[in-house]
Amino acid sequence: MARFDRLKVLNTILETGLVPLFYEAQLETAQKILKALYDGGARVTEFTNRGDGAIDVFTPLAEFVASSCPSLALGVGSIVDAPTAALYLAHGANFVVGPSLNPEVARLCNRRKTAYVPGCGSVSEISQAEELGAEIIKIFPGNAVGGPPFVKAVLGPMPWSRLMPTGVEANPESIQGWIKAGAACVGLGSGLIRPDWVKAGKFNEISDLTQQVLGWIVEARKK
Repeated sequence: MARFDRLKVLNTILETGLVPLFYEAQLETAQKILKALYDGGARVTEFTNRGDGAIDVFTPLAEFVASSCPSLALGVGSIVDAPTAALYLAHGANFVVGPSLNPEVARLCNRRKTAYVPGCGSVSEISQAEELGAEIIKIFPGNAVGGPPFVKAVLGPMPWSRLMPTGVEANPESIQGWIKAGAACVGLGSGLIRPDWVKAGKFNEISDLTQQVLGWIVEARKK
């Protein structure tokens, strides 16, 4: 069962503005990544369902988070169907993210009072996702659908939309571009959790960059 309800997760995402996301097949390494993100100030993290046996890593990872990162909401990403979403919810996922919009996943998450962040690439998809109850919409793939100008254009006729682009680069220029365009939050993957740092065991660097990214978001929101 989730440790945090939908409102807590959504508010935390909107307040911090950052959703780190990653997949790691080795539990010990995944734990170190999560701890590094947590120490850097991240309070939500998405573990992507991309590898064989990902649920076998996620289950003990959720237990690790509960004991070692108590203020972190761990969610699952790359979810494309309701049965998979239900599996992760049963193992402690606090929110569900998808690359696409799936009405069955939306209904399942609504029934369980769990935040669902579907991936959308058009105004029609965003509108449908909101009709199904999604509070935050993942813009995917972020740069491919038009980058920051797409976010700005959508918010013109739909200023109530809360959009989260992914594929954002971990530098002040990229962060500022998306936030100033109106993005409510950003999703960062390998640009933040750099594979070379993970391989070299440089988890302090991940913590430091996480702290920097959060600072860049704060600064971008002031402008």
